[in-house]
Amino acid sequence: MNEVLPPEKILQWLLTAGADENTENAPVNRFERREQPAFQAFETVPLQRTAAENIVLPQASSLEELKNLIAGFDKCPLKATATNMVFGAGNPHAKLMIIGEAPGAEEDKQGLPFVGASGHLLDLMLKSIGLNRSDVYITNILPWRPPGNRKPSEDEVSLFTPFVRCHIALIRPQILLLLGGSAVSALMNTSAGITKTRGHWMTYSAGDINIQVMASFHPAFLLRTPAQKKLAWRDFLSVKKALEI
Repeated sequence: MNEVLPPEKILQWLLTAGADENTENAPVNRFERREQPAFQAFETVPLQRTAAENIVLPQASSLEELKNLIAGFDKCPLKATATNMVFGAGNPHAKLMIIGEAPGAEEDKQGLPFVGASGHLLDLMLKSIGLNRSDVYITNILPWRPPGNRKPSEDEVSLFTPFVRCHIALIRPQILLLLGGSAVSALMNTSAGITKTRGHWMTYSAGDINIQVMASFHPAFLLRTPAQKKLAWRDFLSVKKALEI
């Protein structure tokens, strides 16, 4: 279990996120879109997929089996340039599953998702809504780090999207939180950017699975543009309300 962060660090995240008032006991939730239902399907523009996504993924009956399938997958050059595969971490029975874009340098070094500066910020964001790492499950669209931390290509995303869909099917969370545009385009089949999709409830459907989805900015982006933390704070409040924390 992760070490509980002191209140002053959580307060630091809240203040930098633009949350300068306590609205917990207020009679009106000013972030709630009252003119819309709690879960609104976001109308998106379909994304044209590449042939790479047509790969048939063998069924995995467990996370360990899926991990072994990905480790043995040799059709992506990223495997040759990365140090470690970054599979996933956290509670496999979590109500909230967080999916990012791709591992960074520190993730590649440790073989774990969301560590380093961006991981620390994510921890603060989770703490602000009463969650720890042990309460959620975290993974990325890509298991291998792109050289130089560049943005994943469409072909790379398409190669691994079937694996991610299998990952979701094994966890079966109540809520999906997609961090970054690559995660949204891969799983929601849309060309709409993260600035248009964030803050809107969507539905992820695959077979008999229907999961509510919230998109938000990636912590690495928030580190570069801290002014956007206020919007991310609103997204996390929406997730908190949906989970009835």
